[in-house]
Amino acid sequence: MIPVTRKKTQGIVLFLTALFLFSAADATFKYLSPFFTVPLLLWARYFVHFVIMLVAVAPRMGRTIVVTSRPWLMTLRALVLVATSILLQNAIKDLPLAETTAIFFVAPLLVALLAGPLLGERLHLRTWLATLSGFCGVLLIARPGGAMFGVGVAYTLAAALCYALYQILTRKLSESEPVMRQLFYTALIGTIAMSLLLPGYWTGELPTIKQGLLIVSLGFSGGLGHFLFIGAFRDTPASTLSPMIFCQFIWVILLGWLVFDQYPDALSMAGMLIISASGLAIALHRPRRAGVRSRAG
Repeated sequence: MIPVTRKKTQGIVLFLTALFLFSAADATFKYLSPFFTVPLLLWARYFVHFVIMLVAVAPRMGRTIVVTSRPWLMTLRALVLVATSILLQNAIKDLPLAETTAIFFVAPLLVALLAGPLLGERLHLRTWLATLSGFCGVLLIARPGGAMFGVGVAYTLAAALCYALYQILTRKLSESEPVMRQLFYTALIGTIAMSLLLPGYWTGELPTIKQGLLIVSLGFSGGLGHFLFIGAFRDTPASTLSPMIFCQFIWVILLGWLVFDQYPDALSMAGMLIISASGLAIALHRPRRAGVRSRAG
């Protein structure tokens, strides 16, 4: 039997690795976006993830991976995540990676607000104060004259709202649907949805070998990231991992600097810290059963 402290350490390592993979996928999207359309890249990301699920998970689970008593809600949840992905990646292709990720991280604050009317959870004063503080941080990042501009900011905020709805739906479904079934539906519906959009955005241009490998890596980064994310919560309490989700800021700042020579200025860094502190204030008081949900692919 693995000692508790060792399992906890393993969970932390898995969690931080998953966050890096999510950040790497976003950086790869941004790198490839001048050459290929967002729908094409998202189709590849969902399709590779779907193949991974078919090969690695479906044989073990059999028909239970697809049989559900709530197919319409599962489909809606997956489509909301597709909308999140489209909006977020359209923002990332034109805006700095770190600042866009920071604004997207208002999603946990929106979840805390939406959990009141949609899930019947009680809204505390600290929730309102943390949310207000978080949006003050957004204003610092998206201020006039800063690196964030135009419709990309609206895309990012819309993506955060969609992702908040996705997390609410995930909470509703978690009572009856196992995590792997939810992941399978995410990959299946995402592949179908993006396949329907693909003909309108396919230019016929074939990727180079390097570009092809990077496109395939999108699905591996997202798929492996989800698996590690789930494994982390299996070994380590959510109360330990929840505050660490903001370590993703470290990854996106490093990748933005190393790959795109972009890094936040002082006011943007202040805004990111305010958003982090606001999210932590809510995460540390969140009920244990809520945990942290995997982010958008």
